[in-house]
Amino acid sequence: MSDLRHMRIAILAVDGFEESELIEPKKALEAAGAKVDVLSEKPGEIQGYRHHEAGTRVKVDRTLDEIHLDEYAGIVLPGGSRNAARAREIPRVRQIIWEMDRARKPIAAICHGPWELISADVVTGRRMTSAPKIQQDVRNAGAEWENSEVVVDQNLVTSRGPEDLPAFNREMIALFVKEPAPQER
Repeated sequence: MSDLRHMRIAILAVDGFEESELIEPKKALEAAGAKVDVLSEKPGEIQGYRHHEAGTRVKVDRTLDEIHLDEYAGIVLPGGSRNAARAREIPRVRQIIWEMDRARKPIAAICHGPWELISADVVTGRRMTSAPKIQQDVRNAGAEWENSEVVVDQNLVTSRGPEDLPAFNREMIALFVKEPAPQER
């Protein structure tokens, strides 16, 4: 069993996230021993969707402005086109992604989540996958897009969508296991 005890992982999301792409990775990380915080722009709850139908609301543990990046071993970017389209417009989200990538901490993005990677300017020269609908955006940003259930390139793990969650979760945890735990504050 993979052991992520002593690791704190951030899931960055806003209203409109794809329910399974937040819930399932969170469960997998917690089962591996990680402390997982859902981060968003505002406190309270964020609205998930099952494709186009409203789904579960999820509690926000901390706002983006309440955190220090050195507290987190890595981040997860769930999909959902509404979520990713809004999140990529938030300067603090772009800053967090850019700084985590610069520190070579693991970043896991699924479905439309790679839009956020593109907006943070961290995909040039990388191999990755995404929801097929945004493959041209990925290519235009300078990445090599691959139609695979999961792609790992350095500190990035990407997947196409909910159907790829088992592979995504497996490779996400493997990537996080390689990351040393950050120092407690």
